[in-house]
Amino acid sequence: MIQSLIVKSERRLKRERSTVLKMISLFCRGHHGSTESALCDQCESLNRYVLARLERCPFGDDKPVCDRCPIHCYRPEIRVQIKRVMQYSGPRMFLRHPILTVYHFIDAHRTPPELERSGA
Repeated sequence: MIQSLIVKSERRLKRERSTVLKMISLFCRGHHGSTESALCDQCESLNRYVLARLERCPFGDDKPVCDRCPIHCYRPEIRVQIKRVMQYSGPRMFLRHPILTVYHFIDAHRTPPELERSGA
């Protein structure tokens, strides 16, 4: 049973990584003319940053979608970039990646976990 929970949470994080990559790819193709298989340097840098933040999320397996998260771990300039990416890619995701979009909507309606406070 514990192993099935681990596999389920790993699938969730893997799906989240895949969703972000696909959103950045849509944005990069639309704004920078990149190909399906490659990102421009700016978008590749953004993708690496987002993936690193996903791996270090203090919520771990219980991570909410970023816009419902009680903390913001992106630098302000990166938050602006990722918001632009999501505003552009969000409406296009349903047509190009409908299953990921449905999962994202389900994840967005989960209750965000409380972050434990230490030293209180």
